[in-house]
Amino acid sequence: MGYLRPDVWTAMFDLYVITDESLSKGRSNVEIARMAYQGGADVVQLRMKNASKEDMLRDALAIKEIADDYSKFFIVNDSVEVALESDADGVHLGQGDMPVEEAVELMDGKLVGISANTIETAKRAEQAGAAYIGVGAIFSTATKPDADQGIGLDAIYRIRQAVDIPIVAIGGINQGNIQDVIRAGADAAAVVSAVVSKDDVVKAAHDLRDLILKARL
Repeated sequence: MGYLRPDVWTAMFDLYVITDESLSKGRSNVEIARMAYQGGADVVQLRMKNASKEDMLRDALAIKEIADDYSKFFIVNDSVEVALESDADGVHLGQGDMPVEEAVELMDGKLVGISANTIETAKRAEQAGAAYIGVGAIFSTATKPDADQGIGLDAIYRIRQAVDIPIVAIGGINQGNIQDVIRAGADAAAVVSAVVSKDDVVKAAHDLRDLILKARL
């Protein structure tokens, strides 16, 4: 996608799809990414929690090529090393991962997202140079059991008032509540099972992005 300012990049995010092969009905991360982009996802994040670096890099390189074909964004979960070696557009980190300041320096102008569920952690991430904040789980979800569960729409609103960088909401988001997430102040919505577990991944991504756009009218 080239080297745009992080605020310009994240202004382009509407639908943010995260891969999970355990939920994808036998489809690979690469297949899921291709279909998600085809359906209109603005960014795909490769999440492979227990994979080797070699396996993760293999999938990252393949998804990056597809992202470039669609002129969309590609982000790697947790691994700055894999993000750099695959020339991903960014990396997403949790609170227990590499310090944001270090990741920002290593990523050299690319996106660094950070999970932050409180005003204090969100402000620290912004001050450290994060490009966006991942907030969730907004609703209870089984796809990310290590996250705080069901922190609610108010968390989006409170963090929105506290920081200027974009907010990507995650956790239990689906067609029934995605517009509520946007109206609460999220700049984008991240989904896992609402796209990757569907029989028609392309349609699922398309329908969710359409709901986001309608919520902004």
